[in-house]
Amino acid sequence: MPARQPIRLYGFPLSGHAHRVRLLLSMLELPHEVIDVDLPHGQHKQPEFLALNPRGQIPVIVDGNVTLYESTAILVYLARRYGSEQWLPSDPLGAARVQQFLSLASGDIFEGPNRVRLAKLFKRDLDYALAHQKTLALLAFLDRHLDNREFLAAGHVTIADLACHTYVAHVPEGGVDLAPYPNVRAWIARVEQLPGFIPMQASPHAIAA
Repeated sequence: MPARQPIRLYGFPLSGHAHRVRLLLSMLELPHEVIDVDLPHGQHKQPEFLALNPRGQIPVIVDGNVTLYESTAILVYLARRYGSEQWLPSDPLGAARVQQFLSLASGDIFEGPNRVRLAKLFKRDLDYALAHQKTLALLAFLDRHLDNREFLAAGHVTIADLACHTYVAHVPEGGVDLAPYPNVRAWIARVEQLPGFIPMQASPHAIAA
């Protein structure tokens, strides 16, 4: 089903949450407009933006009369409405395997790779040691999981891979070396070779691993 008009994506160039959504929009070849929200100056806390997302967070999409926030929920919506069975299987087991990694993206990836990057790159007052510990545990798990697997939840790319890719790929910006995790690095490369892949902007102040 083609989009009736360009989907508006409210995001921020250095946000991995917004990048997940932009990846799927691009890979599904959906007409869309990216609207950068000025997070450093608090635009996401202004009434105009809070009318879109009362939680004051990005990303948000507006698709006709549909407004949605929370990145993994947006991925599910786009995959179901505009994608094929490939992106989000409808069979119970296939759907559950995807959900496992959407939960990982909202849990361990948020608390690990996302937070080490926030602490190093954006100088956020976070427990870096704890986030670093969680990141190493996550990367070890993913490296084992990806042994003899090309993608996370199926024999092909799904929204699980897009939900998990960005923060893991950019974890060197949080001071974590990906060299000890060859299966993770190979998976990152496979995702980045997919048609329609667009990289997230690297920070000019990125920390070298």
